[in-house]
Amino acid sequence: MTPDYLPISDYAIIGDCRSAALVSRGGSIDWWCAPRFDSPPVFAAILDRTRGGSFRVAPAAAFSSSRRYVGHTAVLETTFTTSSGTLRMIDVMPVADEEVKARSLWPEHEVLRSLEAIDGEVEVEIVYRPRLAYAMPRITSHAHQTLMIESGRVVLLLRTEVPLTVNEDGTEARGRCRLRAGERAVLALSFAQSSPAVLPAVADRARELVKDAVDWWERWSSQCRYDWHYRDEVLRSALTLKLLTYSPSGAIVAAPTTSLPESIGGVRNWDYRYCWLRDASLTLRALLDLGFPVEAESFLSWLLHATRLTQPKLQVLYDVYGESHLPERSLAHLDGYRGSRPVRIGNDAAKQLQLDVYGEVIDGAYQFVARGGQLDRVTGSVLLRLGRTVCNLWKLPDDGIWEPRSGRRQNTHSKVMCWLALERLVRLQADGHVRGSVAGFASVRDEIRATVEREAWNPEMGSYVATLGGRDLDASLLRLPLCGYVDARNDRMRATTARVRDTLAVDALMYRYLVDDGLPGDEGAFGICSFWGVECLAREGRLDEATQWFEALLHYANDVGLLAEEIDVQTGDLLGNFPQAFTHVGVINAALTLAEAAGAPQSGATAMSHTA
Repeated sequence: MTPDYLPISDYAIIGDCRSAALVSRGGSIDWWCAPRFDSPPVFAAILDRTRGGSFRVAPAAAFSSSRRYVGHTAVLETTFTTSSGTLRMIDVMPVADEEVKARSLWPEHEVLRSLEAIDGEVEVEIVYRPRLAYAMPRITSHAHQTLMIESGRVVLLLRTEVPLTVNEDGTEARGRCRLRAGERAVLALSFAQSSPAVLPAVADRARELVKDAVDWWERWSSQCRYDWHYRDEVLRSALTLKLLTYSPSGAIVAAPTTSLPESIGGVRNWDYRYCWLRDASLTLRALLDLGFPVEAESFLSWLLHATRLTQPKLQVLYDVYGESHLPERSLAHLDGYRGSRPVRIGNDAAKQLQLDVYGEVIDGAYQFVARGGQLDRVTGSVLLRLGRTVCNLWKLPDDGIWEPRSGRRQNTHSKVMCWLALERLVRLQADGHVRGSVAGFASVRDEIRATVEREAWNPEMGSYVATLGGRDLDASLLRLPLCGYVDARNDRMRATTARVRDTLAVDALMYRYLVDDGLPGDEGAFGICSFWGVECLAREGRLDEATQWFEALLHYANDVGLLAEEIDVQTGDLLGNFPQAFTHVGVINAALTLAEAAGAPQSGATAMSHTA
């Protein structure tokens, strides 16, 4: 293992709702893909400290640091304390509404790093090591203290008030400056590929953009209707979902990173810079109940648009524009985080059969309607075709929600989600939200339920089990009451919740399963599964116990409230891709369920309509 890799929890995220960067506590941008989340990285030191590339701005002398987000925003403030003085750095990717951008020149993407000495004096060191398409491009110096890189259609421009010197081979630029109390300096990095290159802002213009970004994020956050305990944690999770949203399409990626390992040194390293249908209904519930109907409707629109070419069959995941061909390959020249190889791009899970996604998409539409939304005729027809596909496919074995690479099984969770798809369609048609025949849907729905109750209940174990006729347990069983299949207080479900917790939980953390999934090595506890457990207990009426569990889970977030896909049960370290949308959806929905169980008043839904 290489000792200079930072813990995953050492990073914070900044973004512009099109791409996102990870900034370390020590002032280094170690990950940024542009122009999209799934593009090749400009900086990738998080996956290879030597070849990955980074952009470090920090005191030259020894320092300690603290950081926070400015209010309820995605503007990151890091304070460095040295023996000679204190330095404050603001990191932000400017954001604005489209009408604002139309009135002025805006870079396609921009990263601003604004420095100010607060007291004393601090010598600042800058090290700029960009990479494009996993290669080392040549940096050239130009007028106005501008460093430029051209590679194909990509132009990368760095403007700085600190003179930087490019090394002989053009792969790195360095510089130092001394700032005294009250003095400031700005570094601005812009990226262009599909639009003309625009010089990034410096000086007063940069400070104005920082202020505008704070205002923009605060206005967005002010829409949040959640006003109960844990508001800061819930809103930080909502902000994370917004940062993981690709605004042009409405898609929400699972994470902004690839190949951060589920176990250090292991091979469970996947590319999560895509959009999983698995997350649909849970994400829509979170956005709608918090008061973000625009994002919810945009996400639903993406769901129905992205799947258009594969309908009436659904794929597991798509890219932000709905591309379904996402072949997986390894980048052998990168070391991987702390030696965790391979580093993968693309994801072969796209080829799997996951029957649960039908329930996710249809229930997502149902959640939209249940909170005041309306569906047009075309959308209704699409949903009915999906329902007919469910009737044809539900008996098949599938790969299941967790995407193991050990072959297909008769997964209980998948059967229940097929039941949910048909249950929701029958309701939507009865209430006039979809027009068309649902002939046979109710009878197939009832056949699925009878099968689950007969074959997924193991009387010897006194529990529902992960596969029909099996004996293994799986945390996805905790979703049965959350999707409305069974009441959490039902005897069978109470027994299942207890059995799953006893088998898969270690204190507050829960593994998703303990069976062989076809891959070597282990993994950490899976973030969202523990939050499902919280919801089950709250719905059982065990509010105090659920609250204690929830609060214990919140302690695993890093200092700026971010969570990864998994958590090491021995050390509490964050594992897997980061920050993880699914985990933050778990935070939001668990808090909403706790509030509901406690009788906290809920805000009314906002009327919406959806047109395909």
